[in-house]
Amino acid sequence: MKEFYITDDGIKLHAKLEMPEGKEKCPLVIVVHGYTGDMEETHIVGAAKAALDSGCAALRVEMYGHGKSDGTFKNHTLYKWVANMLAVVEYAQTLDFVTDICLCGHSQGGLLVMLIAGMCPDKFKAVIPLSPAWCIPDDARRGVMLGTVIDPVNIPDEFTQGESSVLSGNYVRVAQTIHVEDEIERYKGPVLIVHGDEDEAVPYEYGVRASELYSNAKLVTVKGDDHCFNRHLEQMTDAVREFLTDLDFEK
Repeated sequence: MKEFYITDDGIKLHAKLEMPEGKEKCPLVIVVHGYTGDMEETHIVGAAKAALDSGCAALRVEMYGHGKSDGTFKNHTLYKWVANMLAVVEYAQTLDFVTDICLCGHSQGGLLVMLIAGMCPDKFKAVIPLSPAWCIPDDARRGVMLGTVIDPVNIPDEFTQGESSVLSGNYVRVAQTIHVEDEIERYKGPVLIVHGDEDEAVPYEYGVRASELYSNAKLVTVKGDDHCFNRHLEQMTDAVREFLTDLDFEK
C-alpha cells in the first residue's frame, strides 16, 4: 500500500493506493467517503477490497475537511469537493499502470461521483454510487439539512447540524445550485447503485429514481440494511465485486 497526498491548488488530500496482486496494468477504482466520513470506515474499506478482488487497483481519497486532508469540516462545500475530485482524476490519469478509471462513492461521495461522471463522461468506464445522497440539493432548497431546519432564503452564516457538527451557510448556498439530474443525463456508461431499503439518512427512493434516470444502470437493493451497510456489508461488497468483474475493461 502507498500512502501519500494529492494536491489540489495547495490543498493536500490524504490518499492510499493499493494494487491487486500480480498486475502490472489494471483498471483503477477511486473510492470516496461521505459526509463526516473518512477512508477507514468499514464500508469504504470493503468497497476498496471488492475492487482489489476484481483485479482493479483501489485509490481511497479523503476530501476537503475530512480525515487527514486539509481544510475544516465547517468550511467544506460540494464545490470544494468537486474541485478536489477533478484533481484526483487528473492524478489518476498520470499513473502508467491505469487502463481504465471507475468512480465509487458513498453518500455525499456518491453524489460527488454522480456529478463528476456527468462533468467528464468520457473519462470513466463505470460509476458506483453507494447510498447516493443526491437528496442534498433538494434538502438545501427545502431548508432541511439532515433533520436541521433552516431558512432556505435567509441562510445563516453558520448553523449546527445534528448534535454538534457546525457548518458554514455556504454549504447550503452551494448545494442549492446543484441539479444532479443534468449530470445523470450526460453519463451513458455502466452504473451500479447499491442502496439499503432501510436507509435512515438518504431515502431509498433516491436510489430507485437514480437507477431509472440513468440510461445504463443496475440497482442492487440490500434489504433490511441501513445507510452504511452495517447489517449486510457483504451484499454491498459482493455487488461491487461482481459488477467490476463483469465489465469489459481495456486490456
